[in-house]
Amino acid sequence: MNAKVVSWDRIREGAHEVTHPGGELCAELFASLRRSDQRLRARQYLSGLLAAKGRKSIRNIAALAGGAAAEQSLHHFISSSTWDWSPIREALADHVTRVLAPRAWVVRPLFIPKAGEHSVGVDRQFAPERGQVVNGQLAFGAWAATEGTSAPVQWRLHLPESWLGDARRRRRAEIPDRAEAETPDECATATALTALGRWAVPRRPLVLDAHVTDLGGVVRPFAEARIPLLTRVEESARLIVADRAMPGYRAGAVPARHIMESVQGLRRPVEAAGGPVRGTTLAAAVRVRLPRPGSGPELLLIGEWHERGKAPAALWLAASATAPVGELVRLTRLAQRVARDEKQIGEEVGVRDFEGRSFRGWHRHMTLASVAHAVSALADESDERLLYARQLSA
Repeated sequence: MNAKVVSWDRIREGAHEVTHPGGELCAELFASLRRSDQRLRARQYLSGLLAAKGRKSIRNIAALAGGAAAEQSLHHFISSSTWDWSPIREALADHVTRVLAPRAWVVRPLFIPKAGEHSVGVDRQFAPERGQVVNGQLAFGAWAATEGTSAPVQWRLHLPESWLGDARRRRRAEIPDRAEAETPDECATATALTALGRWAVPRRPLVLDAHVTDLGGVVRPFAEARIPLLTRVEESARLIVADRAMPGYRAGAVPARHIMESVQGLRRPVEAAGGPVRGTTLAAAVRVRLPRPGSGPELLLIGEWHERGKAPAALWLAASATAPVGELVRLTRLAQRVARDEKQIGEEVGVRDFEGRSFRGWHRHMTLASVAHAVSALADESDERLLYARQLSA
């Protein structure tokens, strides 16, 4: 069992079922729910996400809270009630940043495979983890991250044109009128900016761990918001070498991989600072520009090698061309921490398990799944954290 995940046995300690995990935390996060019955349902749903075995369906969650009657109430609470999830997410972000003190925010995609076609946003879409087009939902999450742990605080569902352009599907899924078509790049960018631009959370670097196709469209809004950006770059992305001392200067726009392969001799070791990646990797950096007029300030293209003599294992673009390379590489590793936590904790608390069809229901489930993730992620074997975890599950 991962030490960061609250033990299911510990959650079930005592003679009674768990119905009120983390009373003080719930009071803080669910303060925006005006009715006592809504606050009760939120606690019951959270308890089920933490303790129910198997898929975190409403039926399995309700089995811990009273069976058929609870199932109907919880279904209404998630799918048909009127409560707004945004204040809960903002309160969660505030709590997580106070407890965790994140080193960076990480935005990465979450692909949810689906067999049918009725769940909101389902379409044939590119699944980043699989590297192919698959039927399912594509979402982006914003995570507060340190080398030791991470927790999601914001989600945005990518809505394909097949949903936004179909009035019947929009109506059935209760998609808001304000929802407009956007590319995956725009969806990822909006995920970060709706959190960092509107909430009272600390400004930290933004690590964008996604397959970006329009670098200019991604870099620009973060530069305008004055948020340091570190984004993954495709090997084929074309950039202009801005350092006259480097190979390729005056060669025009060339693929990022070619730029980094030409400076392999400049690679230097970078020590890991903890987290899921251990040991030393090699890194090199080149100052570059985007290949378009008025492309803005210089950027830093970073290549990372896990073994000598091979092509770069990863390419990143930093919006500050003057930041220390070692520090930037260590920040990129937070994306691996998030990926690991998503699988080891997110899967346990049902981040992919919502079975409903509505836009609002999906967001409410993801909000409470994020709270459940935070409860698990912020628990470890130290006395202080262990006491904290037991309080949440008492």
